[in-house]
Amino acid sequence: MTQFRPCIDLHDGAVKQIVGGTLRDSGSGPKENFVSQQPASWFADRYRRDALTGGHVIKLGAGNDQAALEALSAYPGGLQLGGGVNAENACDWIDAGASHVIVTSWLFEAEGQFSWDRLRELVARVGKKRLVIDLSCRRVASDGGEPAWRVAMNRWQTLTEVPVTVQWLDSLSEYADEFLIHAADVEGLCQGIDEELADRIGRWGKIPVTYAGGVSSMADLVRIQDASGGNLDVTVGSALDLFGGEKISYQELLNWNRGDSNG
Repeated sequence: MTQFRPCIDLHDGAVKQIVGGTLRDSGSGPKENFVSQQPASWFADRYRRDALTGGHVIKLGAGNDQAALEALSAYPGGLQLGGGVNAENACDWIDAGASHVIVTSWLFEAEGQFSWDRLRELVARVGKKRLVIDLSCRRVASDGGEPAWRVAMNRWQTLTEVPVTVQWLDSLSEYADEFLIHAADVEGLCQGIDEELADRIGRWGKIPVTYAGGVSSMADLVRIQDASGGNLDVTVGSALDLFGGEKISYQELLNWNRGDSNG
């Protein structure tokens, strides 16, 4: 069964919800849907008390290390950590309390070529059971008319050479405990999920996968569960009342995980 997994997105040291496609290295700042007055540790402690597992902390840029450390301290072993992870610092984050490290951009060369050597080096440092590969997916044109996506890196600004195909999922899964799938085109918009992407990833279903992007109602959770046969878990951001949203309540998600979607 599809399960809700919590998230903590950090930007400039604060818990925020932003529109993913507006995050840039230069120019004006990203479009913010929500900026919390509560620290990251407050959210982590709440997830711990509610026995939510498999959630993640994502550092969106510099200036977030202290907030991430405080979150991991509040829920040791209960959260995954992503953002700026590489072979040099991955073990430090595990030692700080992360259950897994999440990596995307470091696995690629600057031009978007995938580095199997870097992936093997990271696995040698932390082990497959501690690694989550984040596949941030953007839609691209397809000659055959079928929907197609490629993995994006560098805060979703740069398309890589990696297509979202069964063959790539099979190959990468040999090195990872889980995948985190960001539907980057709908991230933060609260206008619904990329159902075709959820269907493609969900039908594959060989290791645990969490879907993120566009969830705007409890009906979207049903769509993800139906599209994936329950193989995809899901995280909810801007639509959630915990993050200032008005479309989904945190209590509804707790009830969903407990099998009481009407409670």
